[in-house]
Amino acid sequence: MQKINIPDLPLTGGCQCGKIRYTLSGTPIVFYICHCKECQKQSSSAFGESFKVNIADLEIEGKVKTYQRGSASGAIVECDFCPNCGTRLFHRRKTNGNSLNIKAGSLDDASWLRPAGHIWTSSKQAWIKIEGDALSYEKQPKNYDALIKQWLYSD
Repeated sequence: MQKINIPDLPLTGGCQCGKIRYTLSGTPIVFYICHCKECQKQSSSAFGESFKVNIADLEIEGKVKTYQRGSASGAIVECDFCPNCGTRLFHRRKTNGNSLNIKAGSLDDASWLRPAGHIWTSSKQAWIKIEGDALSYEKQPKNYDALIKQWLYSD
């Protein structure tokens, strides 16, 4: 895996219409690909891109709308989106009070991202091929320690 070179902070992003903007001032925790059915529906694609960050490092301009849903693991997930254009920007588990996930496609520059691995591969699209050395979890991992280590410290 190629080493991640995080660009100079802050990182910025927002929704499609520009009414919601965000600034991330702290180092991101991890970036991974999720193949669960919810991410497939949310992205209208084969997978979702999740970029975990500390909430304290995130500043949001504009007012998002939030809805809650259950997850396959039984957790309650809060999902934030732009009420104007509908772009999903963030989601978080109610049990993870200090972090949330940014939908990585909403970054102004996502060209530097390299996923640490893949989760929920049991529901991935059949045509998706996971590289032999990539971290891969059939379901939700018990923790993200291996993904975090792979993402930040790989050579």
